[in-house]
Amino acid sequence: MTENNTARIDTIRLQRLARAFNESAVFYAAIDLELFTHVSAGADSISSLATAMGTSELNAERLVVVCLAMGLLERGSDGGLVNAPDCEKFMVKGSPRYAGPWMTFTRHEVDDWMHLTEKLLDPSPPTELGLYDDLTVERARKYHAATYSIGMGAGRRFCREVDLTGRRKMMDLGGGSGAYSINAVQAFEGLSAVVFDLPPVTVVTQEYLDSNGVADRVTTQGGDFINDELPSGCDVAVMASNLPIYNAANIQKVVHKTFAALEPGGEMHLIGETLNADGIGPVDAAMWGMAEINYGSGGRTHSVTECIGYFENAGFVEVGNVDFIAGTLTRTFGRKPA
Repeated sequence: MTENNTARIDTIRLQRLARAFNESAVFYAAIDLELFTHVSAGADSISSLATAMGTSELNAERLVVVCLAMGLLERGSDGGLVNAPDCEKFMVKGSPRYAGPWMTFTRHEVDDWMHLTEKLLDPSPPTELGLYDDLTVERARKYHAATYSIGMGAGRRFCREVDLTGRRKMMDLGGGSGAYSINAVQAFEGLSAVVFDLPPVTVVTQEYLDSNGVADRVTTQGGDFINDELPSGCDVAVMASNLPIYNAANIQKVVHKTFAALEPGGEMHLIGETLNADGIGPVDAAMWGMAEINYGSGGRTHSVTECIGYFENAGFVEVGNVDFIAGTLTRTFGRKPA
């Protein structure tokens, strides 16, 4: 008898995809009820969590069972509940690295995603700015409360990976909360920065600069980096986490403009959600491009190969690309010849 080594095809993966929204809903509820905060503070049983969260023990049990299954909670050596390491680091309210606002940042879009089919069939032409059309200061404040909660960590990582010693002035394109600039001027003596973003955003940027005590070293300039003149006198430029908002023509335009604006010998770093060189995955990067359909923009996901091409076409040399946050962000970089 010949053994059949053909892998069995079943519906398990497809069923998981069909109900993936359930996991998001559980995660949101855990954040709402401050589950991870209570566990960190010592509520390590279902009964103590029920009291802390204000739920019945049955509902606390339901939530704990799923969070254990999802790997958000774990059992400690004594059998009590403990947060998974990432939840302990990022999901405990009041901690310096609390990222709750970022994790719930797209929660209001759930209904939009459930109507994706209609959006894909909609023949309406995209706008240039999408989400940023008719942006108000209040909307910018809410938006960047989320980006700041995760952006400060990204800014610290950037400063660990990129040595800006000797650089004089950084151009932070679409810098939002100013997280990269804040960290850069704190990490490198003699460096100043300018955050270039839409005028309503720069009002919010100034608030973060003031609260971090760097307003004497970081300035703001309102404008649209696609169509307006960029800041001058900069020898380093950073454009972070807004890559999928724009189409290929606009990204190439911004990279060209940045090359022209940089001082000779200056460097540019483009940090964004990028597809692998072959254009296949990762899923997170692909989804950021798809998300732009909810904003009506012409944005899309760009591949590592494309990003390198944008830099080389603009005239940058020593162009390269490295992982910034594996599976999520890469960093494309290049130098303007002296």
